[in-house]
Amino acid sequence: MIKKYNFKQAKFFDTVNDLKTLPPSSIKEVAIVGRSNAGKSSLLNTLTNQNKLAFTSKTPGRTQHINYFSLEDAGVFLVDLPGYGYAKVPEAVRKHWITLLGRYLETRDPLVGLVLIMDIRHPLKELDYKMLEFFGATGKPIHIVLSKSDKLNNQEKKETLQKVKMQLSKDGFTNFTIQLFSSLKKIGVEELEIELNKWLNQEPEELIES
Repeated sequence: MIKKYNFKQAKFFDTVNDLKTLPPSSIKEVAIVGRSNAGKSSLLNTLTNQNKLAFTSKTPGRTQHINYFSLEDAGVFLVDLPGYGYAKVPEAVRKHWITLLGRYLETRDPLVGLVLIMDIRHPLKELDYKMLEFFGATGKPIHIVLSKSDKLNNQEKKETLQKVKMQLSKDGFTNFTIQLFSSLKKIGVEELEIELNKWLNQEPEELIES
């Protein structure tokens, strides 16, 4: 029987800035990543129905650490990763983000899947492709969320969703799912919950692409 996690019970657990301090008690993690200002914090706040669980700001690049949010089961976490693609930070900080992000995604055993957020008005940027290729090599699933879908009309949303699907398939990506999402209009919350619950109910070896 599939356990339905109550994401509204998520609580802040810890902030880490070094792989050595990642929670040793972790059993399963779902990570959320995307370009700076793509809507990561807003998605987390909407998913958990908590306005201030994740800090939101109109200034890109504010998430500079790995933030852990615990679910009701011990050792199960939502993980907010640093945003990428924002140039107006010191070079040393940018390099640290890249190293921290890359090593976490490549080596973190409890990580069962990646939610990749893209602004629906600007999908599939160069760094999004790099993320798809980098994490895709792990064989773990990727769920693409086209955020801020309220910015487009219904026809534009459908067309963009289909175009992104077709382009990714054309480029050889297979181990992904995709959806529309709007924090403002609460669009796509249930669909996202279903996907996350599926990941969290499977054993890690079941999630690896064969």
